[in-house]
Amino acid sequence: MSVWYGTMRRHHGPDQAAGATPDGGGVPERSGGEPVRSGDPTTPATPADDRPDQQSVRRGVQLAVAAYLLWGFLTVYWKQLSAFDAVELIAWRMVGAAVVMAAIVTLRRSWPAIAEALRNRATATRLVIASLLLTGNWGSYVWAVTNDRVIETALGYFISPLATMAIGVFVLHEQPSRAQRIAFVCAAIAVVILTMSYGRPPWIALAIAGTWSLYGLTKRQVPLGPVDSLAGETFVLFAPAVMGLVLLSGRAGSVVDIADTGDWVFVLSTGLVTAIPLMLFAGAAQSIPFTLLGPLNLMVPVINFGLGWLLYGEPMPADRVVGFAFVWVALVVVMADRVSAARRNAARAAAAAAAVG
Repeated sequence: MSVWYGTMRRHHGPDQAAGATPDGGGVPERSGGEPVRSGDPTTPATPADDRPDQQSVRRGVQLAVAAYLLWGFLTVYWKQLSAFDAVELIAWRMVGAAVVMAAIVTLRRSWPAIAEALRNRATATRLVIASLLLTGNWGSYVWAVTNDRVIETALGYFISPLATMAIGVFVLHEQPSRAQRIAFVCAAIAVVILTMSYGRPPWIALAIAGTWSLYGLTKRQVPLGPVDSLAGETFVLFAPAVMGLVLLSGRAGSVVDIADTGDWVFVLSTGLVTAIPLMLFAGAAQSIPFTLLGPLNLMVPVINFGLGWLLYGEPMPADRVVGFAFVWVALVVVMADRVSAARRNAARAAAAAAAVG
């Protein structure tokens, strides 16, 4: 996430940049709904007694690793449901997630904030747009997993930071840095190579990256914390998801038609597997710097890449490896640029503090 965080912070501000996770989670809030800006590398240093201690950092790393491992291995979870239609599975996930998020919102006592947001027409519209983008992202991912395209999901999450930068340059009209120009060239070369390798553009990867980046942009416009925002998005889609299940459940081969006990356990637990890693990530983000949390985020596409190639035997010819390599080079270039910028900002902050002192 360090790459994604760095670009999103410049494009949309620190609160929403920190809110990026593979399942729409984000930076946690204090009891009053105020976002916690933990370890922001581009803000002035905080007093020593406000910084997390080493034990807190270690605990945060453990929580982050647990969250990213769960997100990565969700591929194995969805593979167990490959017999069912991806659209129906997403409907079940939306319903399950709404139920679980309702319980979480009740525990957090944040119903008034969500109700107020939904009463505001502009905010409700943004929540609907965000929910549709999230549905598109989840749907693309689940469809890919259940149709033996796991490696393409890894590609999608690898190129998401580059798609976010593209939004900044082409939509928000920002001036690209030299590193970003190099990354764009590498990404374009990668898409050309992978198109030739697959015999078609990598549509699933592009859809995952595009919907995820646009989701982050839209989510920034919602005046709710990340957890409450995700809850609002699932609530908005609850009724359509239920209607979809009513229509789809009557078909031959639906979950209601052919699922056994084990299948039902997986289907009814989709809300939990959506919420649990989100809560783990929220705990992690309170105590460790995003410069550390970010690289850990790459565990998710790395796990998916390994699962698709080594466990599920998806083809990975040499030309495809070359295409992925260009994406990895682009990420390294941008990450190095962001780390360098963070160090420069930290040095300026230290110099300014010394001058004041």
